Amino acid sequence: MPHPLETLGVSNSLLSQSEKEFLDTNGYLSLGPLLSDKAFKDLLRRCEELVALEGDSGGDELLASKHIKHPKEAGAQRLADLANKGPVFDALYTHPKLLAAVQHVIGPEIQLSSLNYRAAKPGQGLQKLHADWKETVSPGEYKVCNSIWLLDDFTKANGATRLVPGTHCNGRLPEDLMEDPEQPHPDEQLLLAPAGAVVVFNSHLWHGGTTNRTDQPRRAIHSYFCQRDQPQQTPQKDLIRQETLDRISPEARWLLNV
Repeated sequence: MPHPLETLGVSNSLLSQSEKEFLDTNGYLSLGPLLSDKAFKDLLRRCEELVALEGDSGGDELLASKHIKHPKEAGAQRLADLANKGPVFDALYTHPKLLAAVQHVIGPEIQLSSLNYRAAKPGQGLQKLHADWKETVSPGEYKVCNSIWLLDDFTKANGATRLVPGTHCNGRLPEDLMEDPEQPHPDEQLLLAPAGAVVVFNSHLWHGGTTNRTDQPRRAIHSYFCQRDQPQQTPQKDLIRQETLDRISPEARWLLNV
């Protein structure tokens, strides 16, 4: 039987050699826009509906996770468990080019760890530089890979994510080398890109949100993957809805590990 990723149309040829080399060296890669204009507008509309519906309870599903120390942050509006909240989110964890990049980082035996929305509030959103893994790993032995689906333009003013290229390879965590990981790093770069773009990054790369200095939230969705032998941030087996199971393909169920 073909591998589920193969059935979804994933192959090494979806990334060029230069894209693979850039991802290997820098730890991140812009994939450009992956949704049609209509699909992107439908995605925005559904996120707005959920923010209005869930309000301060948005992201409460993260409280069910044993693998997130601080599941909700005061400086950002959150939504969680989006795999269960409508078909507009299906492509955010099944798109072949995204999965090709994730596979390149952590191999083919992957699962969705979480699919969450984060909107940095005006005047807030600053995060410490961090890696999405509790300990260092040797280069090439990566466990986790993340992606950011930009719902707004990421600008210098509105809290764009900062990345420190190459730090996924240095075998250290920010707190090992920095007195205060909230402070700027001399090698950090802001992820500046237009709404609709998708950026994948090795989650062992040092990264973090910056302060949103505008009067509007800066919105994004993170589709976060891990190897299949690692625990999910969002326990999909506990949260999966029958309507979701009825809607999605066997390959999507495999990615959710349900």
